[in-house]
Amino acid sequence: MNRNHSITVLSGDGIGPEVMKQALKVLQATSDRFDFTVSTEECLVGGAAIDAKGCPLPEETVKACEQADAILFGSVGGPKWVNLAPDDQPERGALLPLRKHFNLYANLRPGVCLPALQHASPIKNELIPNGFDVLCVRELTGGIYFGTPKGRDDNQDNPTAYDTMVYSKHEIERICRVAFVAAMGRDKRLCSVDKANVLQCSILWREVATEMSKEFPEVELSHLYVDNAAMQLIKQPNSFDVIVTGNLFGDILSDEMAMLSGSLGMLPSASLGNQKDNGLYYGMYEPSGGSAPDIAGQGIANPIAQILSVSMLLRYSLGEDDAADAIDKAVKSVIDQGLRTGDLYTGAGNETKVGTAEMGTAVVAAIQA
Repeated sequence: MNRNHSITVLSGDGIGPEVMKQALKVLQATSDRFDFTVSTEECLVGGAAIDAKGCPLPEETVKACEQADAILFGSVGGPKWVNLAPDDQPERGALLPLRKHFNLYANLRPGVCLPALQHASPIKNELIPNGFDVLCVRELTGGIYFGTPKGRDDNQDNPTAYDTMVYSKHEIERICRVAFVAAMGRDKRLCSVDKANVLQCSILWREVATEMSKEFPEVELSHLYVDNAAMQLIKQPNSFDVIVTGNLFGDILSDEMAMLSGSLGMLPSASLGNQKDNGLYYGMYEPSGGSAPDIAGQGIANPIAQILSVSMLLRYSLGEDDAADAIDKAVKSVIDQGLRTGDLYTGAGNETKVGTAEMGTAVVAAIQA
């Protein structure tokens, strides 16, 4: 396997550059320890690109991404650009075109509450005595967000608007395959979430998922309606291992999972394209949270979501599983030691409040140890 890799780094706006700096420190530490190389090219995106180049996704940024093995993304947006036309704003003008250009159809959002952080979850501790670890696999390029026709009719006394939910068998098969493969590497339980009691798209979704399960006999497949799934996530998150669902439902459920985990600052995400012949994916990896402009530049942001995004990048796009495992273990180690950035600090027990750079340095030290 090739051990010489390349990634494009898009730090973006707000806290993006400062948490990205810590993530790159961790990436360097893992490459040193596990004897592989990663070359990085940093490019502009989002509001920073608007200020410098006049658009949120410059052509040179896209070209750099095309030449890399993966994209490590920070965050974009902020009040400075909120009055621009919707398609010219940082998020819509950068994230959506990148997903479309690279056909990043599978969004992996872990919902993890480490045992040492269960107090930060809004769920009662007795319901999650050992925390929880759920993976949401969301279809990212289809469904009601992209279906046609869509539009508005304002030329009457009673204006109307309409969107169309569309899914093909192919789209459902490819996202379910990602989810089944992910389940094979975990507890081998997959819950497909739909609304098959109402929606034709969901009836097809359930049929395709059920048929595909024959290829993965070791995986226990179950089905839930989305409203029930939302309730069960709150009642008993540990009953889930991997969830696979469509774009709209996944958007909502993955945010619910993030809230249950206690802090967006702990949660990474991956957006994956087609699997290559070597079993790896081209992907874009980013924290689940936003640019947090209110705390940008203060050195207090939690870098762990960005650091764990590096772990996902190593695992899914570079095939460096040992390095990814080392990052995951290092993060758990520093949390178990009581290190907390402000979003997690309560002042209780053995907690020590640290800043962005201190947390990154602690993770590096744990990897080296």
